[in-house]
Amino acid sequence: MELKEFKYTGSKLCSRCIMDDTVQGIEFDDKGECTFCKIHDELEAKYPLGESSTNELAKIAKLVKEKGRNKKYDCIVGVSGGRDSSYTLYNAVKLGLRPLAVHFDNGWNSENAVSNIENICKKLNVDLYTHVANWEEFKDLQKSFLYASVPDAEVPTDWVIFSVLFEQARKHGVKYIIHGHSFRTEGTTPLTWTYMDGKYVNGIHQRFGKVKLKSFPVMTLWNYLYYTFFVGIKQVRVLYYIPYDEKLILKMLTDELGWRDYGGKHHESMYTGFFQSYILIRKFGIDKRKLHYSALLRSGQITRDEALQKVKSDPYSGGYETLDYCLKKLELTHDEFERIMNLPKKSFLDYPSYYKLVLRWEKLIRWGVRIGVVPDTVYRKFFRFKINR
Repeated sequence: MELKEFKYTGSKLCSRCIMDDTVQGIEFDDKGECTFCKIHDELEAKYPLGESSTNELAKIAKLVKEKGRNKKYDCIVGVSGGRDSSYTLYNAVKLGLRPLAVHFDNGWNSENAVSNIENICKKLNVDLYTHVANWEEFKDLQKSFLYASVPDAEVPTDWVIFSVLFEQARKHGVKYIIHGHSFRTEGTTPLTWTYMDGKYVNGIHQRFGKVKLKSFPVMTLWNYLYYTFFVGIKQVRVLYYIPYDEKLILKMLTDELGWRDYGGKHHESMYTGFFQSYILIRKFGIDKRKLHYSALLRSGQITRDEALQKVKSDPYSGGYETLDYCLKKLELTHDEFERIMNLPKKSFLDYPSYYKLVLRWEKLIRWGVRIGVVPDTVYRKFFRFKINR
């Protein structure tokens, strides 16, 4: 089996960032600026940095403390060992909150990620809960998504982490989950690049899986509605209110908390690194570096030439060694993997999901954004793109 070659794709490019027409549903205005630049500007207007953001974050911290009074923890913070989650935990503690750090171990953690989590929790004096998946179960779920031939093969991890966070919040009576997403460094992911909900995860596993899932939760829409509207668990993205210069944050984490770099964006997971740099680009033509570097470009942290130069280079450097390691861990032969890579490309629209139901609930979701139980970017992700089969 030969390694597939990397090819830069995209013909029509945004005049402001480096997102392009490889994104289904993207639109360009008369200035040539794309949908994602418009979303960025909307979010900047809603979450401007400065005195107002400092005051707003102080108000949020006060509410979190009040809701968590007389409890061991007043918020939940998901940690992966990555830069964003580490910086989020640091800021939660800096705000005087009493977080429980929650980690989902899916069997793919890099050594750096494990070390980062342990060091940071110890230095910040934060308790850590790690939910460990049964490897046979999670492996079966991951392989199901590969056989489904969708670009969402990381969704099992993302959705289970999401499910574990809500489960732990309910268990400890905590009303706030603190997320580490920053639109200024990560942007808003196109729905056709990453779609996830419980019905979608369960539907693909029921079709392609062989092992019953018992060791980790897969939250359904009804679970989410219960946790959100009846239990009253809210989600807060503190990095929206804080200046985020990647280079400065990286230095701070390294100097103060002993954090160690692990390579590319979200490569704290060995599977994520392999999937994003090899499978996702070579099979689906999706390069998530475009999303990341476009966000940094809009935020003035990188130049356009630097961003283009980076995405035109091959992000995969693992050779056969990384490929063989991942296939062996997944118990896939080279022939099976070659067949997976050559399967017709599909999307979440080809499988059961709550997508059509969510579209009918636009007013409810908009209301959820207003009262703070639905993240702002979730609304924009679902209702700003035209998705056709």
